[in-house]
Amino acid sequence: MGSMGDSEVVLLGWRLSMFGARVKIALAEKGVMYEYKEEDLPHKSPLLLKLNPAHKKIPVLIHKGRSLCESKIIVEYIDESWKSKSPLLPSDPYFRSQAKFWADYIDKVIYDVGMKFMAGPKGQEMEKARHEWFGYLKVLEGELGEKPYFMGDAFGYVDIVLMSYYNHFYTFETLGDFSLKIESPKLFAWATRCMKRESVSKSLPDPHKIYDHTIIYRKSIGVQD
Repeated sequence: MGSMGDSEVVLLGWRLSMFGARVKIALAEKGVMYEYKEEDLPHKSPLLLKLNPAHKKIPVLIHKGRSLCESKIIVEYIDESWKSKSPLLPSDPYFRSQAKFWADYIDKVIYDVGMKFMAGPKGQEMEKARHEWFGYLKVLEGELGEKPYFMGDAFGYVDIVLMSYYNHFYTFETLGDFSLKIESPKLFAWATRCMKRESVSKSLPDPHKIYDHTIIYRKSIGVQD
């Protein structure tokens, strides 16, 4: 990551966000230099509120003075705007639609169950969350099959979307008392492959900082650990 003198590309983000991480991965994959501005989420900047009045959320990408919101839309925009590097999405309309379907599935199910683990379910609720989680992982393993990456031989859009959650898995595993390596060895092998890419390893937040932040969050909502 670098800073451009004229700041042609600016990313507003938050250090532990999985959604900001995927934009960082996409920019790194395309070799795009950008200026990064960290947001203090309890005290959002006037710039963020102005550029994303609908959701008031990060990430926001500013390119040539125009702003884009919603991480998956931003990743698609990055792919279409910097075509000189390897594509992140397939050009074939069918495979492109499949990539978008799986990215959408990941955001619906992984985020939902991840939030359940973070909220501190107990007893039966925890068992239910774990059961759901293992079910979703099985579906994703089925889609991955024997391919090195979700869309085939090349790292791309679906991998970016799922890998953006990967360093949050440490928190889910610790709170849910399970191991991805044991429960989903195929997904674990895929994630290990993805982590060898500098674009991924340097863009993801520290898993221990995510965990520490989650414990503080749980205390704030009255969960006793």
